[in-house]
Amino acid sequence: MPDYWETNFDERSGFVPCQTPWGRWWQTVAEVHVEVDVPPGTRAKFIQVSVKPSHIRAVVLDKVIFEGPLFAVVRADEAMWTLEDKKTIHLVMTKADACSKETAWESLLKDDFLADPWTFHEMRKKLDLERFQIENPGFDFSGATLKPGYDKVPDSMIEKWAEKQYAIQEKEIQAKLEEAKEEVTDYIKESSEKSEDGLL
Repeated sequence: MPDYWETNFDERSGFVPCQTPWGRWWQTVAEVHVEVDVPPGTRAKFIQVSVKPSHIRAVVLDKVIFEGPLFAVVRADEAMWTLEDKKTIHLVMTKADACSKETAWESLLKDDFLADPWTFHEMRKKLDLERFQIENPGFDFSGATLKPGYDKVPDSMIEKWAEKQYAIQEKEIQAKLEEAKEEVTDYIKESSEKSEDGLL
């Protein structure tokens, strides 16, 4: 028996997905689920998914879909993926600290696929209801709602999200600037070599 609880709570009460350019991800108390949309008819042999405790990489038809450090540590040996209807990859990863502390993932990767404050707030509410289910197995909390005060997204959460989004965008801009700088340097070097050879 695993040292974390499997409640199938998400199957009964639904889940709160974080949409991404390639699909979506969501979480339960114990697991993180990732769905990647692939071209219809894709076969499993054209898919590579590598999960390490702190890192993930997904490649479809020789194209890297995402790669990077995970938000938190997972049990890599328990990760598994399936190809559903030849159009969707469903990956399930077990949170390494699922039984020791309450961990809500804010994003799939440390620096990317961040849940917005409203989505994350709804995720937290679902996780809290699932924890109530774990602590009170004789009751069904799948249709329960939490008190009204629980519905307001804290301003601090919005500010934190905005700061993270700004940092991610800043990083992307820096990467594009470096890329442009390399292209200009290569062009100047190539032009200089052609000039020396009398080609210009």
